[in-house]
Amino acid sequence: CFFSKMLHLVIQPDCFSISTKTYSTFPVLCSGIQGDDNLQSMLVGTVMRKIKSRTWKKQRYFKLQEDCMTIWYKSKKAGNTHSTFSVGDVEAIREGHQSEVLLSIADEFPADRCFTLVFRGRRGNLDLVAESAEEAQSWIKGMKKLIENLENMGEREKLDQWIGDWFKKADKNNDGRMNFKEVQDLLKMMNVDMNEHHAHRLFTMADKSQSGSLEDDEFVLFYKMLTQREDVLRVFQVYTADGQKLSQSDLEDFLREEQLEGGDIQKHAKQLIERYEPSDTAKVLNAMTFDGFLMYLGSAEGSIFNPQRRGVFQDMGQPLSHYFISSSHNTYLMEDQLRGQSSVEGYIRALNRGCRCVEVDCWDGANGEPIVYHGHTLTSKILFKDVVTAVGNYAFKVSEYPVILSIENHCSVEQQRVMAQHLNHILGDKLLKSTLDGKAPIGLPSPEDLKGKILVKAKKIGGLEETFNGMVEDSLTGEVSDEDEAAEIDENNLHRESKSKQRLSKELSDCVVYCKSVHFSSFKHSRIHSKFYEVVSFTESKARKHLREAGAEFVHHNSRQLTRVYPTGFRTDSSNFNPQEMWNAGCQIVALNFQTAGDGMDLNDGLFSQNGRCGYVLKPDFMKEAEKRFDPETPQQRDHYQPIILTIQVISGQQLPKVNIKEGSIVDPLVRVEIHGVPMDQAKQETRYIENNGFNPVWYDTLRFTIHTPELAMVRFVVEDYDKTSKNDFVGQYTLPLSCMQQGYRHIHLLSKDGTSIPPSSLFVHIRFTELE
Repeated sequence: CFFSKMLHLVIQPDCFSISTKTYSTFPVLCSGIQGDDNLQSMLVGTVMRKIKSRTWKKQRYFKLQEDCMTIWYKSKKAGNTHSTFSVGDVEAIREGHQSEVLLSIADEFPADRCFTLVFRGRRGNLDLVAESAEEAQSWIKGMKKLIENLENMGEREKLDQWIGDWFKKADKNNDGRMNFKEVQDLLKMMNVDMNEHHAHRLFTMADKSQSGSLEDDEFVLFYKMLTQREDVLRVFQVYTADGQKLSQSDLEDFLREEQLEGGDIQKHAKQLIERYEPSDTAKVLNAMTFDGFLMYLGSAEGSIFNPQRRGVFQDMGQPLSHYFISSSHNTYLMEDQLRGQSSVEGYIRALNRGCRCVEVDCWDGANGEPIVYHGHTLTSKILFKDVVTAVGNYAFKVSEYPVILSIENHCSVEQQRVMAQHLNHILGDKLLKSTLDGKAPIGLPSPEDLKGKILVKAKKIGGLEETFNGMVEDSLTGEVSDEDEAAEIDENNLHRESKSKQRLSKELSDCVVYCKSVHFSSFKHSRIHSKFYEVVSFTESKARKHLREAGAEFVHHNSRQLTRVYPTGFRTDSSNFNPQEMWNAGCQIVALNFQTAGDGMDLNDGLFSQNGRCGYVLKPDFMKEAEKRFDPETPQQRDHYQPIILTIQVISGQQLPKVNIKEGSIVDPLVRVEIHGVPMDQAKQETRYIENNGFNPVWYDTLRFTIHTPELAMVRFVVEDYDKTSKNDFVGQYTLPLSCMQQGYRHIHLLSKDGTSIPPSSLFVHIRFTELE
């Protein structure tokens, strides 16, 4: 029973806990490659043009590496320098002229030779032109196949791929084996600070052939010794009756007592064994070995996020005002708002992230064509019709629920007419032009009612009622757009008094149905006079002022009407405010700069990661009731108030990414847990830091929080590299609603600053909720 001695496991002689599967460092993604002509041709390599603009078009040699996971490319002239990217970094492939860059050279290269690789996060696209349509198809189909293989990988295969990747990185001289020097370098790459004596002992134990180097299976053994999970083994030992496996009954006890699962636990235990147990022998006995237990805890079911809340699970038939709506500010910008590039890509990216309200800042352009850009600044300009086309094409790719076009209109009446023509002509039936049943409505429709529809939010001549009794004149003078951010830079200036009037075209006004932009007077005025289809917009500072002075009134207002909150004009760097403050007031359209990574977008991504990532999340009941008043400042005064204690034991971390590229630098990780919610719930606590161990740090630190409004609370886990002399470096984070957390022993799969996954980096924690007596 050589394996069990190696891995220090407490196992009986039948060696149950080690999988019967033989590993191979041959890449998993390459399975089935022999019969695939596209992948074969990618392995050989192709010369294609990389396009950055109409004038920057350069030839590059592209080739799929032997691991079927990495694309390598280099310039013909650049000597030995080359670039690579991982297939896993690619989110989508667009065929033809489907990016601004490729559209700009459409007259030069036919669509069937062009394609775009879209990367995850905020990385720019890669626009390519192949020498022939056949070569383009080869790469398009080949890339799609590799991405599909990657998405369909099981937990075990992912581990195989990982081990293969590390082997490749460490095998510097490419001889298919690893000497001790290469292993030492690998440990540094993996964020492991291990003394030479201990490393050599593990190396010698794994070198069964005594050849002085590690080959395939020997390296796998070395990796398993390195990644041995004592923390998980401790839990396993508590529940195993015979010290070597969990019987189905042992597993049921674990699910009931630790994971606090309800429902048919017997059935679930059976499913888990079937799904995650690698040993066929154990499966026959309806048992789970340590390997299977580890696989389960590392899977989506063993993660902190409750899988039952992943898909659409909420009632989508309530009025729009009852939902938080994922919303973007200055959607056209890719960078800051003084000099940044305006791009249609901003809309595509936001919509593909589930955003359901995008902003369009319209100005008069040349040749009678309205343009979109950040007015009075040096940001570049794009055509309004191109924005509408992109929204029409991408609105419903990831969510079928309605999209709101928030139009900030600075155009002349003539160009407003052109805007209306484009909206009607390009969007066709997708554009909502009248009330759903053709009658005067009495309340807002639901996301379910509006599936597949695009709504325009802008100024309107008169109200919905006049539309039904034919009272609207041909054109009317209305006030300037409330969202004119140039006027908000100094909120107390006198220019606000002498507001210029703006003429509106009837054609554009008719495109507005359920979202009429209006000026805000007071909550009292709104309560008496305002209509359910009227939408007010506040800068973050105005919204904070209302929240401070009349929190309960604000929440009540938002129970029947939509409110949009956007960043103050002072944020010229396109930074974000904390959206939680605004969600606490029940504001639905909390518009953030999607192009800017950081806490604000982490919270937004976290809130909308539930409910099928459809961009709509139902507000808690106490925020939807017209007759009840909820004040976020005094949550203890609401009906059914029940605070809870959240106890988080941060146990360990696994394979945290390196943040400091300095040679030999190892992470000193600490974990901070932040609670974002009503003011009484705002809190943060940290573990201690562990010196020089980003590979498998162990804390066993317990953090406790009292939470007064669990329904609104978000929990953010942040890992940082401790630095006593300067600001800690960010390592990874994960944010989710408290209501989506699973209890018990759970893994948290960390995300990068950009919100993209960084496998296999994770935290292992134990979670408990208890009611506060």
